[in-house]
Amino acid sequence: MAALYEGYTLCGDGTVQNSSNIGILGVEQGRDIDHVLVTDSSRFITVYKVSDQRPTGSWSVKQGQMISCPAVFNTQSQEYVVVTDDKVVRVWNEDDVNLEKAFKATVSADVLRVLSATDSEPVVLFCCGAVRFLDLLLASPQQPIEHVLNTFPINWSKCTKRGEHCLYVQRFDPNTLVKHRFETEPGLSAPISFSATCRGSNIHLLYLYLNGSVYESVLPLRRSSTGAEGVLSLSRSLCLSLPLGEEKLMSGAVVVLDEAHVAVVGFPHPSAGPCKDYLCIWNTHFQTLQACKEMAGRIYNQLWCYSGKLYIPHGKMLSVIPFECQKSSLAAALGKLKQTSQSGKDFSIEILNICPILSYSDIYEMKKNMSNDLLPYIQQNPNHNSDVKSALTVDQLIEHIKTSAVEDVQAEVGEFIRWTPQADLQLAVGRLALELVSRSQTDANFYPQCVFLQLLETRYLCYSVCPELLSLAMVKKDFHLCQIAFQIFSDIPEAVTCSYLKTILSTPDSEMETVNLDTDSVMFMKELTRAQSRSDEEGGQLNGFCSPALESDVSDSPSNKLQRDPLALDMSCPVGLHKGALLNEVLQAAYSDRPLLPHLKDLTVPQVIVFLQYLRFLYFKYCHDAHKQIRALRTPSISQIIDWVCLLLDAHFTVLAVAPEAKRLVSDLHKFVRSQVKLYAELCKIEGSLQVLKNSKRSEDFGMYAIQVIELF
Repeated sequence: MAALYEGYTLCGDGTVQNSSNIGILGVEQGRDIDHVLVTDSSRFITVYKVSDQRPTGSWSVKQGQMISCPAVFNTQSQEYVVVTDDKVVRVWNEDDVNLEKAFKATVSADVLRVLSATDSEPVVLFCCGAVRFLDLLLASPQQPIEHVLNTFPINWSKCTKRGEHCLYVQRFDPNTLVKHRFETEPGLSAPISFSATCRGSNIHLLYLYLNGSVYESVLPLRRSSTGAEGVLSLSRSLCLSLPLGEEKLMSGAVVVLDEAHVAVVGFPHPSAGPCKDYLCIWNTHFQTLQACKEMAGRIYNQLWCYSGKLYIPHGKMLSVIPFECQKSSLAAALGKLKQTSQSGKDFSIEILNICPILSYSDIYEMKKNMSNDLLPYIQQNPNHNSDVKSALTVDQLIEHIKTSAVEDVQAEVGEFIRWTPQADLQLAVGRLALELVSRSQTDANFYPQCVFLQLLETRYLCYSVCPELLSLAMVKKDFHLCQIAFQIFSDIPEAVTCSYLKTILSTPDSEMETVNLDTDSVMFMKELTRAQSRSDEEGGQLNGFCSPALESDVSDSPSNKLQRDPLALDMSCPVGLHKGALLNEVLQAAYSDRPLLPHLKDLTVPQVIVFLQYLRFLYFKYCHDAHKQIRALRTPSISQIIDWVCLLLDAHFTVLAVAPEAKRLVSDLHKFVRSQVKLYAELCKIEGSLQVLKNSKRSEDFGMYAIQVIELF
């Protein structure tokens, strides 16, 4: 998962604005991760301390002079470098006040950019395509510069020639220049944005087209040959297809954040209205939108990334947006979702062509929840959609959705899902969901719950594709749909999770019990409450240790010794069975701690107390191993329960400390924690003995039985 945190303004706008920028030529890394170098398109170069949002140094060129490219910091010499009037290279340090008195040298050709990397000598790129190290160029400024690209313009490290788009890769050891030709498609212009990273022994280049396609090409850092080479084809793979919306797009920008995440500006949010500018983080592995932030004012399609912060000009300011990207894997995408696997192997092979990245438990659950009319057909005909297509196209079906009755829409969507090839269905499901949600929001008499469930069962729908679906379901109090969505979606934002939690806690149990929910989840709650009597008969011990009421600080009188734990006596479930089943889904939802905490503070004190009471109930049941006696597909883990208890206490500690109604609950939790600490302290005392038993060698032949003497001390 990825997250965008609260941003702040670094500086105001420049004095020159146009359609592509607000007067900022570039933002470059400064002398450390807390400093950046901002160059505007007029006359000023400013160093900012990011954590304080204040300038620490500023320089300007004289009236009539022009800054040609963004200034950079030379980490080798600890100096700043900039080019003015295309040919004048200026070098100065932090103590220089007047840029005119700093070192300058006039070179023999126009300079396009100065490129700098940490612990490396800056490189000067000329407009003609030639490249020189800065120190070698300044040693002989008037040295002749060869024309690599003749008169063809450079865009990033790409040039355009007679309709061809080429990428030139300059290597210095050995000194070679390799030309790559981009693959072209009819009607497709040149890439509009590039971002490159080095990983291992390869360069990973991402580039964005106006049609929303993000491609990746991998280039080796070193090549075996050293001589001149011909034009090489630049192989590529499609990483992401961005939504285009209704407005014609003219520009955009993409920046690589890590091997699985990219930041994008200039392209619309999948569910936002027109004329809204968003900064979005997409996961290229799972094709999902994982974080977004609406930016006030116009976005100028410029974006930089340094040290976990995105720098984005918008409106009349340059903002800093901190971000976080967790490791991209299926486990990370599912967050803290831990499920037991009870599925068979044969069925996973059956539907491999439908959902190839599902876990066995997901597949088992999908089989269990699928509609009765669709599942038998798939089981008997695993390749049912290879040659046959739906009678309706997705565009025709969308037109029918706008006017047809709920029953007709349900039949047509079911038929469409049945006969549409999976590759086409994956793209169509999102469009259908958006249109269904749009009509449901405007037409109070139209709410096709069964159709939404059909779309969810395809497993091609996620939160980022149709964010308004969960909001609509919460407004309609369709808890069944919300439950299935929380089981399937792995990219639900923390704010939506908290909103759903608040909806559950604010709904009366009497109303909740009439809701039709997943049978497996309700049966788990029924069996969990029935397990109370069995656990009570076993003596009320928790993890093999006596209850807090029997701790050493209690008197040893016979009456006290026979006293049971007061917490264990009150083991009734504080919420209804259906509400408990829905809360269990929330406990298993993916989340990140930092974004979740602020939204948890929106819960009222009564809601927090009820939720904590339910978590305490689950915790005690798990400590009595009651859950192990129940066979269920989806159950919260003990670690998930503890995590949520910690989060609630962190978010509401002050309120719970002073609220009279929470005193007993907090006291009970404190007693239990104290007993657990004592339990683990006792276990630590016998750790050595247990280790000896573990490491002891077994005899090769015990016969029928054996008596062994093991000396621990």
